[in-house]
Amino acid sequence: MHCPDTFRLTGGTLANKFQLNTQVLKQSWDRVTEYGDDVALWFYEYLFHAYPQTRDLFPLGMAQQRDRLLTALGRILSDVDTTEDLVPFLAQLGQDHRKFGTLAEHYPPVGKSLLATLAHFLGPAWTDSVAAQWQAAYDLIADVMIGAANDASNDAPAWWDGRILKRDQRYHDVAVLTLQTEPALEYIPGQSITVEAPTRPRLWRYYSPANAPRADGSIDLHVRALPGGQVSGALVRELGPGDTVRIGPCVGQMRIDPDGVRDILFIGGGTGLAPMKAMLDHLTDPAVRNARRVHLYFGARTSEELYDKGDLDDLALDHSDWLTVSMATSDDRYYQGKRGHLCDVVIRDNEWVGHEAYICGPPAMVETTIGSLRLAGVPDELIHTDPYVLT
Repeated sequence: MHCPDTFRLTGGTLANKFQLNTQVLKQSWDRVTEYGDDVALWFYEYLFHAYPQTRDLFPLGMAQQRDRLLTALGRILSDVDTTEDLVPFLAQLGQDHRKFGTLAEHYPPVGKSLLATLAHFLGPAWTDSVAAQWQAAYDLIADVMIGAANDASNDAPAWWDGRILKRDQRYHDVAVLTLQTEPALEYIPGQSITVEAPTRPRLWRYYSPANAPRADGSIDLHVRALPGGQVSGALVRELGPGDTVRIGPCVGQMRIDPDGVRDILFIGGGTGLAPMKAMLDHLTDPAVRNARRVHLYFGARTSEELYDKGDLDDLALDHSDWLTVSMATSDDRYYQGKRGHLCDVVIRDNEWVGHEAYICGPPAMVETTIGSLRLAGVPDELIHTDPYVLT
């Protein structure tokens, strides 16, 4: 299976190509988002009432899905002036939605419900010209998503069955699962997949494989059972060898530049270590290695939560000529290693100017670390992370 990451349109930005007034779109969306959660609630109530055939595409519990709607729309509008960011995002969105059973005929009901929602919350500000701009924008979004879904359908299933081979309980709420897909799932180290547990139908959670693709097709997932997390709780506490989960298409733009020559900084908070470990695994391949040095930082609250310490110690020993591994805890005063918030530890250790920086972990940690690296002089184009907001 090949994971295409583009459905390219050329010749200027999407906004210019399709004569979109992005200022109108962004200003009207900003006004709508002032109503918070009510927007998504109203949208889905309208969608399910007016088009009941769409209800089966969504989980019974809609709280997570409502959050994702607003986040995805916000991401689309923030990138609407940047074709190279927006088009791959929309393409992956379209490919990924196949796992829900989404078909081309589902897009018009969603578009009509979106416009009805905007009209409801904008009131008198919902003019004919504003409506025309939103209709044009949605038509563009739908066209890219449908086209990418059709392309992906030619050579890839909508989802894969993944059989759990092993569950290694590393901490009371953290497990490393090894599973195998049929057929084999191809992905680029640093990308993510979504997982659906058989006991939690139509609920999907993002995870990054923690290894580069292997000859046997097996994948390691680092899973923390989040408070109230239905999928993560099932994976950590209920499922084991022999059980089967569903896996959605690979997504994400975070990856190693194969032609890169800059030294690399990996920063993983908690199970955000997983994509860093996959990219590091990729770099251990002699066919990939070059003169780049790699610095990996792994952080958790306590020493017990440094669940992958043994494996990382072995990697650091095996590749000591080019790899350094540092671990830190934020809330463990008895820990003998580095202590403090991970971003503070990273900034204390080096200037990092000129390094390619890759970050994954809890959203607040990622945001803080990006800000700290910027203040330290690392330019945005050298800072890489992937917000998991695709569905």
